[in-house]
Amino acid sequence: MELRHIRYLLAVADHGNFTRAAEALHISQPTLSQQIKQLERSLDVELLDRSHRVVTLTDAGAAYAHHARLALRDLDAGSRAVHDVLDLSRGHVRVAMTPTFSAYLVGPLIKRFREECPHLTLTLLETTQDRIETGLMADEIDVGIAFARPHLPGILASGLYVEGLTLATRRGHGLVRRSSATPIDALDDVPLALLSTDFATRTHIDRHFVDSGVTPKVTVEVNSVSSLIEVVRSSDLATVLPTLATDAHDDVARVPVTPALPDRAVELLVREAGHRSSAARAFVTVAHRVSGEVTVSSRGGMDP
Repeated sequence: MELRHIRYLLAVADHGNFTRAAEALHISQPTLSQQIKQLERSLDVELLDRSHRVVTLTDAGAAYAHHARLALRDLDAGSRAVHDVLDLSRGHVRVAMTPTFSAYLVGPLIKRFREECPHLTLTLLETTQDRIETGLMADEIDVGIAFARPHLPGILASGLYVEGLTLATRRGHGLVRRSSATPIDALDDVPLALLSTDFATRTHIDRHFVDSGVTPKVTVEVNSVSSLIEVVRSSDLATVLPTLATDAHDDVARVPVTPALPDRAVELLVREAGHRSSAARAFVTVAHRVSGEVTVSSRGGMDP
């Protein structure tokens, strides 16, 4: 049995087809079939059910594949550990975050990371919080940035900062010209553009509206913060955004609401166990420093 046999078996299991698996592995289909048969002979068990159009794992194959995936994960982690260089002259870190952070945190974070760790490379993924946590546990990512909540067992969280939410409109909107804060129940009559319900931010906003007895008039939904800002800048719609996301846009004004919209804690997530590379540790250090600077620079109260 060799390592390639394991990779070949998992490829067939993932694709459900010898031809597609062979194409993905860049080998011929007869070679792939022969290698799988060698593995089955060495284990003296049939691992694949070839009797249907879609090739599936047998019960024995499923049990073997489970442990094979764990072994490959550990081998990959070991490979990274061997090549981990403490002086940061090389290395790679995989980072995932929920999408709203891209509006204000990604730019300063990557800028500082490149300044302090110029020889390291980085992969950045925007995804849901659930996928961040499962990705961490599967060793598919090294660091996550997400909101505070109960986490999966094995996830270690450390606080980064507290993110505020604000009602925002284009400058010149009637809400901006009010001499006092807008009562939250007045939002029943304000047309809103909001993030789609795929976002944790939208779930947080909706929950607060329900708790406040507000039935918002949501007339536009979008699936990116940048699109949401453009909608607000060019229309009479208001929105709810992370306060920090409005700072880079002079034509977007914050509107005070009473009672104020809720804050929420942002956390940095890593695996509690297993090897943590020097590149990942360096990114964690930079993230804590930059998040503090970003939040301090944004404090200045509401727009007049």
